Amino acid sequence: MPELPEVETVKNGIARFIGNSRILSIKITNRKFRIAIPEDTEKNIIGAKIESYQRIGKYVVIGLDNNFCIVWHLGMSGKIKTLKKQPTQPEKHDHIIIETENGWLIYNDPRRFGLFTTINKNSLNNSELFKNTGIDPFDENLTADFLFEKIKNKKTPIKITLLDQSIICGIGNIYASEILYESKISPFRESNKISKKECAVIIKNTRAVLQKAIDNGGSTLRDYQKPDGSLGYFQNMHCVYNKTGQKCPNCTCNTEQTGGIKKAVQAGRSTFYCETLQK
Repeated sequence: MPELPEVETVKNGIARFIGNSRILSIKITNRKFRIAIPEDTEKNIIGAKIESYQRIGKYVVIGLDNNFCIVWHLGMSGKIKTLKKQPTQPEKHDHIIIETENGWLIYNDPRRFGLFTTINKNSLNNSELFKNTGIDPFDENLTADFLFEKIKNKKTPIKITLLDQSIICGIGNIYASEILYESKISPFRESNKISKKECAVIIKNTRAVLQKAIDNGGSTLRDYQKPDGSLGYFQNMHCVYNKTGQKCPNCTCNTEQTGGIKKAVQAGRSTFYCETLQK
């Protein structure tokens, strides 16, 4: 599933491509997604002009001049393609085709775990999708005091807590492993054992890791690609994720003795870590 850097990259790619253009038409060939696409979607979109772009957690939100927002989630395998000309032959799993004054947006989603809907701007923050959404990693209100108060009574491992979208939104499995590695904190440490000073370290590294990933177009693992069809590069910069048995960049240990980077499963998700550096 695309995480914050990938969604930010997709949002920026769409914004650069079609800008504040008007939506001329939309063709939906399959409405059966994680949540069925509402029947009034076409009416809420066609003829509206795009006013703004934002990311909320792992969602792309496109503001229109008719008081509606397009809310888009890529699910497990979804991708948004940008084209200057109308495709002569849609590809398999091209479920949504949007024509704008500046080009075409196509939503392709083989598994259909994604989401595409419209929400009134005045109801956005209170909608079922966002009412329990946590703070954004780049929000200035995310401080060591804030995070410490959120986790000080939690006995869940800190890796699992970082994946809790009601605390901090947008962090997924890849980046949780990378953030904890940079913070030299074990993914298995109980959250209530994390000090306020360590909370500050986690926040600092969260922003650094996510920003570096955004700057490099995100991580292309399996299905993700940018709207123009190019791939992200951050997967080439991972320190621990998917590096089982390899030596981590900042470690001086003998991998023949330690076995290198370890892989474990936490709450059904793969965790990668260096047990020498992370305590």
